[in-house]
Amino acid sequence: MFLLLPFDSLVVNLLGISITVLFTLLLVFIIVPAIFGVSFGIRKVYMKTLLKIFQWATLRIERGAKEKKHPLYKPYVNGIIAKDPTSLEEEIKEIRRSGSGKALDTPEFELSDIFYFCRKGIETIMDDEVTKRFSAEELESWNLLSRTNYNFQYISLRLTVLWGLGVLIRYCFLLPLRIALAFTGISLLVTGTTVVGYLPNGRCKEFLSKHVHLMCYRICVRALTAIITYHDRENRPRNGGICVANHTSPIDVIILASDGYYAMVGQIHGGLMGVIQRAMVKACPHVWFERSEVKDRHLVAQRLTEHVQDKSKLPILIFPEGTCINNTSVMMFKKGSFEIGATVYPVAIKYDPQFGDAFWNSSKYGMVTYLLRMMTSWAIVCSVWYLPPMTRQPEEDAVQFANRVKSAIARQGGLVDLLWDGGLKREKVKDTFKEEQQKLYSKMIVGNHEDRSRS
Repeated sequence: MFLLLPFDSLVVNLLGISITVLFTLLLVFIIVPAIFGVSFGIRKVYMKTLLKIFQWATLRIERGAKEKKHPLYKPYVNGIIAKDPTSLEEEIKEIRRSGSGKALDTPEFELSDIFYFCRKGIETIMDDEVTKRFSAEELESWNLLSRTNYNFQYISLRLTVLWGLGVLIRYCFLLPLRIALAFTGISLLVTGTTVVGYLPNGRCKEFLSKHVHLMCYRICVRALTAIITYHDRENRPRNGGICVANHTSPIDVIILASDGYYAMVGQIHGGLMGVIQRAMVKACPHVWFERSEVKDRHLVAQRLTEHVQDKSKLPILIFPEGTCINNTSVMMFKKGSFEIGATVYPVAIKYDPQFGDAFWNSSKYGMVTYLLRMMTSWAIVCSVWYLPPMTRQPEEDAVQFANRVKSAIARQGGLVDLLWDGGLKREKVKDTFKEEQQKLYSKMIVGNHEDRSRS
């Protein structure tokens, strides 16, 4: 029959059949399961298959490197300089002993003390704790996405063909499928929240709003082929509280919102994001700020306080770091969220970078480029831990409370707990950090002088 049709009609018919089959597959295997919050386990089978392929490719690379007498790649290490966790006083004491043989309390000041600060400065320039937190985490093995090690070069024709096949699958099959899912999820979110927004306030509106949000976020999760493992769900945030989590990517919101119902906090945007925000706020009491209001700390604190005092309102989702970190560490939490006095529900998020790097380096990539990288990755695999709720102790100030919550998140997620401000991504080091080192050294010298005066 097809042979009797003109060529143009044949192409149109084939295209129509392809679109119908694709939409049917999307509806049956992705959209409908997302609506009811169920899964057929296809993504887990897909993940296990990828793991076997990665293991085979890595072993083939190692064998090929040995055959060609190339040096094998070195395992990933956190730093190029080995640093011992010693204090300023201990290190200066060691320098004085090795240099002059004098004890620490003999002179008030020695010229050799300068070497401590010179060494620390050079170490920081070569391998500081901050800059490397804003670059992609290096992998120990090849994931067929990027060559993260200089030794992962051409080894064999089979590996090259495998990489080329992966490019075709990711860009010609997965990318169109994911774009269609993302468009479906966003369209349903805007349409659904707008319709629900016209309903009178009450249990019916709240019920519909919750399920519209969950349904749409679950579709968006599937648009990233996200495979998420949630732990300790009995600790999920409750109304009248604040949910705080470490921040790696804008998709952190989707990861958490596909398993819970939250009030979002953020700045009002224009364009497509603005359309989504205006639709969402009609169905749910999200907290949006104008650009001029974001800088007013007192206004922000007042709005958040009013929200959490109403125990019928949803928990607020906040990322206190204020910027994206590469999922190897947790950096300083802004104290504003911890001054309110509400119950805090910590959440730790840890991504597996071997399937795709979820970190958004906003200094290097725009949002469109970043989303394209996400949608052409193999998958987004992560674990989410809901930690027990925490409240501010009577003897704690907001900074101490924030640090306690941060430490708990870092410990659970297997992340490095750092005191540095994530704002150093774009700003210079604050004078307070420099003054802290000056005070430590001054206290050491002055303290010794006072001890000798008493004796």
